[in-house]
Parts: sequence; structure tokens; C-alpha cells
Amino acid sequence: MAKVVTLRLDDDIYNTFKTMAEQENRPLSNFIETAAMRYIKEIEFIDEFEMKEIDSNTPLKESIKRGIADYKDRKGRFI
Repeated sequence: MAKVVTLRLDDDIYNTFKTMAEQENRPLSNFIETAAMRYIKEIEFIDEFEMKEIDSNTPLKESIKRGIADYKDRKGRFI
């Protein structure tokens, strides 16, 4: 079920959002929701170039494997 959220915006930001939403022919709320989701996806996920760099970094992968093994063996502690 959709939730209602109140958002306070400065006039200039509101006008920018409203103009951009109109240019894309969609409601302001949909524009803000879509922009927020794009931002989350952009910062949360690794892009293909970063993943290639991780895949090619053997010492890093070995360190991650050791960390996972230590976690499973309950070695170490959270700080």
C-alpha cells in the first residue's frame, strides 16, 4: 500500500523539480520517487568496471575468503 510523505522544499528546488517533471510529462511525486530510486541504485550497486577490478585483485579476494572463514569459525570481534 502506498504511503503519504510530506516533503518541505525551498521554492527554487520545488520549481526545478516541477519543471523537470513537466518536461517528462509525469506527476511531481513520481519524478521525485524515480530520482530518489535512481540515486539509491547508483550509490548502492557496484558498476561493471569496479567489479572487474575486484575480480582481478587476487589478494583482496583471498582476504575476503579468510574473513568469511573467520566469521564462520566465530574468530575475531566486532568493534
